[in-house]
Amino acid sequence: MTIPDFQNLMLPMLQLAADGREHRVSDVADTLAQHFHLSEEERAEMLPSGIQTKFDNRVGWARTHLGKALLLESPRRGWFHITERGRELLANPPERITVAYLMRYPEHLAFRSKGRQPSENGPAATPLTEEESASPEEALEASYQTLRSTLALELLERVKQVSPRFFERLVVDLLVAMGYGVVLAIIGTPKIRLCNH
Repeated sequence: MTIPDFQNLMLPMLQLAADGREHRVSDVADTLAQHFHLSEEERAEMLPSGIQTKFDNRVGWARTHLGKALLLESPRRGWFHITERGRELLANPPERITVAYLMRYPEHLAFRSKGRQPSENGPAATPLTEEESASPEEALEASYQTLRSTLALELLERVKQVSPRFFERLVVDLLVAMGYGVVLAIIGTPKIRLCNH
């Protein structure tokens, strides 16, 4: 089983809160992990940042979106309970709660619009498509990796086009930047021979 995205966690989370009690986010994460039959390895899978597990991050974002739509309320940090609006939704629940579904609530629309310029047709908030299932941290990391790969390829192409003298200087500067400056000072700058293969 793959780790569900945060949109797939929203309806089950709201249903867990339907009992009206206050729930701790960490306890709900455990219950949701059992509901989705996640393995220990899946539960332990970290975000690329290494700070938080991917599943716990997605549970947190599910709670955030439900809270911004006023379907859940947080009386204190790390806890939540269902609101009257949340109960009304569960009286006739959709098959799945998505960010696009939550856009019907003005509070969630305002949350999604925050920091974006309004357009002539109203707020600039655009709902996530069904394919956009990554949390903001995951989306940032994916963008970062794409930019890094593109930059590495461009840099490699440029280095291939420089003169041998420039390449030699580049290697020496790189070694100095990596902390090998003392070694270079003691043994002298090596002559780099470029071979054509």
